[in-house]
Amino acid sequence: QVQLVESGGGLVQAGASLRLSCAASGDIFSRYTVAWFRQAPGPGKGREFVAALGWNGVSTWYADSLKGRFTISRDNAKSTAYLQMSSLNTEDTADYYCAARTHWYGTKDQYEYNYWGQGTQVTVSS
Repeated sequence: QVQLVESGGGLVQAGASLRLSCAASGDIFSRYTVAWFRQAPGPGKGREFVAALGWNGVSTWYADSLKGRFTISRDNAKSTAYLQMSSLNTEDTADYYCAARTHWYGTKDQYEYNYWGQGTQVTVSS
């Protein structure tokens, strides 16, 4: 089974860009569809789907509200997935999680993903 480790989070100012990475190990990365979710701080804030990318690196799924600002990609040779985020605003402040599932297509349902990283924190200041 695959293990996932996120990196690249940090504190940035509004309007900045940031790229998150998700390094995979333990299995053949190209067998997995990968996705990013996020969870904003505060009570009652559930985990929100951000984007997913199929095993072939072609099929993509995005949250409608984030399409155009966030881009998901992967490099199977490096066993790494990425989330490029631009024009960040304070509402993007959250813990960002990488997830994977052994199906060729992505889904917005977090419960369909079997493997999760520990998350990386992104804080956007105004």
